[in-house]
Amino acid sequence: SLLTTNLFFSSKTKSDQKSLCHENDIMMKIFLLTHERELNRATNTGTIAIENANHIVERIIWQRVNPNKNLVQLIENNDAILLYSKEELSLETPILNPQTAPLSLNDYENIIIIDSTWQEANKIFNQSPYLKNASYFTLKPENTSLYNLRANQPKGGLCTIECIIEVLKLKGQNKTAAALLLKFIEFNG
Repeated sequence: SLLTTNLFFSSKTKSDQKSLCHENDIMMKIFLLTHERELNRATNTGTIAIENANHIVERIIWQRVNPNKNLVQLIENNDAILLYSKEELSLETPILNPQTAPLSLNDYENIIIIDSTWQEANKIFNQSPYLKNASYFTLKPENTSLYNLRANQPKGGLCTIECIIEVLKLKGQNKTAAALLLKFIEFNG
């Protein structure tokens, strides 16, 4: 809902933010549920979005024992969707409930992306019961990942910034997506 979405926007004014660009009337919010180890990794691409699109992207540090109450509430109220591939789910993961079947991204303004290595993403998902109750959406990228700074990328997998860029394009935020793509290309070398 609009009220819920507005509660999670940064308290900074647009003039205070250092983001690349602002598209008119942005109502969406992308939450990066980040594994704490990512904060010190030079190869973390979520940081590109935090530094350049903080009007849309917010980082939440994942805590197994103490989950973020706002994120849990968004999921419980079906006001957020988790970007996650069913193929990524490990064999330990129970089958998702029918009400959490893949939905349209356009039905949501709050999107959750797990920001970690692929192995850590599975751990975060498997150790976070609230995420298993989230509606989820799987990207079907047209191109393969350009990311080359980490090994063990699964076939068809995208890094965090590539996921953010794809979500922005799907949501019609093409200027921000293009600006982040340029920053990503520069970062990726």
